[in-house]
Amino acid sequence: MSKQSLDTLAITAIEILQSYLSSQHLTAHIHFELEGCVRSQRQHTIAINFAKINKKIAEHGIEGQLVPEYWRNQWEYVSLFAGQSPLKEAHNLTNVIKLLPSLFKQQNIDEVLIKPVVWGGDQVQLLLGSKNIFQGLNKNIHIPNAIQTNISISDEQGINLIADSPLGECLQQCLMNTSYACALLFLPEHDAYERLTLKSKYGLNDELCSPTDISGGHQGSIALYRQYGKHNQILGEDVLIVNHLNEPLVKQVNWQKTARIEHRLGASSLHYNAYVNVIFALLNVVDAIKVFRDDSGKNVANAHSSPPVSKPLPSSLLDDEKGLGAYSLFEQDNWFEQGLNEIEQLMIAHNNDQPIRIGSKIKHAILNIYRNKKIVLTASTRKDFDQ
Repeated sequence: MSKQSLDTLAITAIEILQSYLSSQHLTAHIHFELEGCVRSQRQHTIAINFAKINKKIAEHGIEGQLVPEYWRNQWEYVSLFAGQSPLKEAHNLTNVIKLLPSLFKQQNIDEVLIKPVVWGGDQVQLLLGSKNIFQGLNKNIHIPNAIQTNISISDEQGINLIADSPLGECLQQCLMNTSYACALLFLPEHDAYERLTLKSKYGLNDELCSPTDISGGHQGSIALYRQYGKHNQILGEDVLIVNHLNEPLVKQVNWQKTARIEHRLGASSLHYNAYVNVIFALLNVVDAIKVFRDDSGKNVANAHSSPPVSKPLPSSLLDDEKGLGAYSLFEQDNWFEQGLNEIEQLMIAHNNDQPIRIGSKIKHAILNIYRNKKIVLTASTRKDFDQ
């Protein structure tokens, strides 16, 4: 089955899941963040005209913008909260990944890297005791790039239920339960697993802050953000009045508006399928709502009052001496397939239609990509930069 056929099935599945949530008088909001890099043989630091790129992105009807990221020559695509549906958000990310190379080429930037790791992406390190000042060093920094998924849920009145109810803890726990077996969806190639070991393998603990395992709380890899972000910064601050130096004088805090779960485990990759990952997010939303309604989420919320527990991620794409790889784990697990089949059955029952077992078809299509070896399984570029 071709990628186009997989996308067609996945789009239908998203529509089914959106309809189900609508029947429950709820709306899921999903927003992506995508990191990547540019590289030039002629210059170390590349000047990017972000305003020009963002104008083109808007002209294509994509609710998002490009901004500078932490490392030199690193950029981030950030989804805008403009009321788009999960399906539209999947369209947006799919289209922006296709669009960015041509937009950068218009600025004479030929090499655009949407990869889990940009090997030898920089040659500086943080100044001792600093969080944002770099010092020169003849050492290759291997830059990890992420695709993060932000998820929230609102009711018919538009109230963000992640902010003030145990539903946030329920959703976080569901994602922690399902991410191990479904790692293939958001870590879809070999280098995505190399990305998890960058800090330990290359002595980059001080330089990198990318997650390495499945963990909760508000600073974990599956983070529940309410008042505070992953660096304990206050969230939802709006500046109302500034002085003549454009310094804030009066602020308003509305963290309830931005409360969300951020799934920070995804790796930037041209093999990342936005439609499949939206299905993964929505299936977890469905499960979280069930848990929340069954016992008001009290048990889950109470469990999260204790220190968060971390869990390992698969160490490889394919099986190795350490155990099963992400491919086998997804192949053997039935949560994704069964959950989607059940929602399909539920939604078409009143029409007397015959289900196509869409969950089974999508799972088969995902696994078939690897069976046909359409995904590059090796990381030969890494060898050039090992220290």
